[in-house]
Amino acid sequence: MHELARALADQLRPGAAPRDVTVSFGARRQAPVEYRSRGRGGPVTVYAQALHAALYGLPTPDESLPTALDALLQATHTATAPEQKTAVLRQVAEQLRNAAEIIQRYQYRAQWDRFPTDVAEQLATAHDQARQIAQALDCVAPAFSHQPTTPRAQAAHGSATTPVASLPTLAPRHR
Repeated sequence: MHELARALADQLRPGAAPRDVTVSFGARRQAPVEYRSRGRGGPVTVYAQALHAALYGLPTPDESLPTALDALLQATHTATAPEQKTAVLRQVAEQLRNAAEIIQRYQYRAQWDRFPTDVAEQLATAHDQARQIAQALDCVAPAFSHQPTTPRAQAAHGSATTPVASLPTLAPRHR
């Protein structure tokens, strides 16, 4: 589903973040009149989820994952299916990207308001680290969709885990 959201976002601009893209559907003028007066739109991530469910015959979730981090923390206690665990990590990554954007806005504000230089530099470092952590979560989240997920289960199944791409290192920002 995440790949669908990225592919849809790429239609706007390659590399566009799905969280920043909305879609809008309407009928062309040649369509029957009952379709022309209707339109629909919303976040590309919601449409990707619905499209994924429709393509693969999956039930559409009645309730999506919470977006507030405290509620998402609670969801980690109830996420038992591998796909749920992956979804939680992906949602945390999205929240970190949102946090990085907030931090960057405050960094720019600190520069504009001429705060001490170290304030803007620390905010820039925090921004970069939040983005790097989000990237790391994107890399490791798919590993939770594969069974077995514990060393004990691996030994019982006699298999190794799926290799995970190397994680980006957290480096300080240089000017």
